Amino acid sequence: MDKNKAIVVFSGGQDSTTCLFWALDKFDEVETVTFHYNQRHANEVDVAKAIAAKAGVKNHVLDMSLLSQLAPNALTRNDMEIADGKEGELPSTFVPGRNLMFLSFASALAYQIGAKHIITGVCETDFSGYPDCRDEFVKSLNVTVNLAMDEKFVIHTPLMWLNKKETWELADKLGEFNFIRKNTLTCYNGIIGDGCGECPACKLRRNGLEAYLAQRERNERE
Repeated sequence: MDKNKAIVVFSGGQDSTTCLFWALDKFDEVETVTFHYNQRHANEVDVAKAIAAKAGVKNHVLDMSLLSQLAPNALTRNDMEIADGKEGELPSTFVPGRNLMFLSFASALAYQIGAKHIITGVCETDFSGYPDCRDEFVKSLNVTVNLAMDEKFVIHTPLMWLNKKETWELADKLGEFNFIRKNTLTCYNGIIGDGCGECPACKLRRNGLEAYLAQRERNERE
């Protein structure tokens, strides 16, 4: 097991791409893993491949289409409306078990390629209430996969306590602000870059971007 090798759970979105460059800054060797689960914006797989190629890292694509059978939702069904949760309910984009399965399979792949470190872009700060984005879930799963494979994996969540403004700031500190803004796919409707501007993911991304650009402009004036 290589103590300086990492694998990034990678969708080609703003968060996971920020995590990719964070990992490249921290570790000697980095690979990525992308999951195909019949997602609504299926071109994210192609976007992830393209970004990984530009970053010079190996990209593994795993078929997780079973998720669309187990958990019908607005991310895997075009006939379901993308909507925020009402009265405490989860949004229609919640995919039950997604991060549980993604991190479990990423850990199995890490075992195969000899990587000790697993990086994921989940966060509790700017999220939609997804239970599998919580810090306590990640810590619990870290213990579980270590017991399951008798290894000492470390699951890293560099964005866990950052909001979207701070995630843009991190991208800028890593020197990849423009790359991430132009090349990543966050939009639920599959539009690269600044996206459609209307879906919940685009609104969250845009609000964070505008807040960070305003902060950067103030800093430059001072």
